[in-house]
Amino acid sequence: MLDDHLHLDRAGKGIEAVKDFVRSGGTHLLVCNKPSWHLDVEPETGADFRPVFETTRSLVAEASEVLPGRAWPVLGVHPALISRLIDDRGLAVSEARDLMMAGIDVAGELAASGDAVAIKSGRPHYDVEPAVWDASNAVLKHALEVAADADVAVQLHTEETEDLTAVADWATDRGLEPKRVVKHYSSGRLTGVTPSVMSQQSYLEKAVAAGEPFLMETDYVDDPDRPGMVMGPKTVPRRVNWLLEQGHEEAVERAHVETPRSVYGIDTRATLDRD
Repeated sequence: MLDDHLHLDRAGKGIEAVKDFVRSGGTHLLVCNKPSWHLDVEPETGADFRPVFETTRSLVAEASEVLPGRAWPVLGVHPALISRLIDDRGLAVSEARDLMMAGIDVAGELAASGDAVAIKSGRPHYDVEPAVWDASNAVLKHALEVAADADVAVQLHTEETEDLTAVADWATDRGLEPKRVVKHYSSGRLTGVTPSVMSQQSYLEKAVAAGEPFLMETDYVDDPDRPGMVMGPKTVPRRVNWLLEQGHEEAVERAHVETPRSVYGIDTRATLDRD
């Protein structure tokens, strides 16, 4: 059982959250770095993102010691950073764009070395000025190009939508298969790229009915001030058991074996400790 997108934080439950996941039947994790400002990092250069990425890589290594399978890192720059850089720090739109691209470049270097299976990027899920929207899309396109060069996937944080065919076209233009672009926080039905479905029963029912590749996630935040946000680490295993009870064995195989292999190149069977 793979949770496709969650966060870990030593200031939160950290590895105890992983143990909760395992006790519920979970086996594999994709751990996405927290937004840089959550770790008190206010970057001035691309290199300033490196401690954020290294913190995630360290937590992934610790999680893999606990899991019956293993964990993998997803590294990148949260799209909401553009608003913090412009509104809070007074950067020009072009300066914010370039700084975020530089952070993506560092994530790409790590991914190219085998230290991440996906790049994190996206665009704001809230209303922004047209210039900020355009700059955010430029960052997103850059992430697609970096991922293609590193031969890894991309996880996107975007507005709520069921149609990302334009993004799929951007990926194709940059040499990245659209199936290797994942929309984090999907509601179950999506055209263009691969949905990572929030593990609510109604969303999962839509994903199963579509019969298309999908992943399952919680977006667990691991924030001591917001325990259980967005969903707790036990959720994916519980929802998998519910799907199996409903007779959806093929959908579970698709979400936890076939799609992870196709999107990320990871083998959730071969990496499972069967002792």
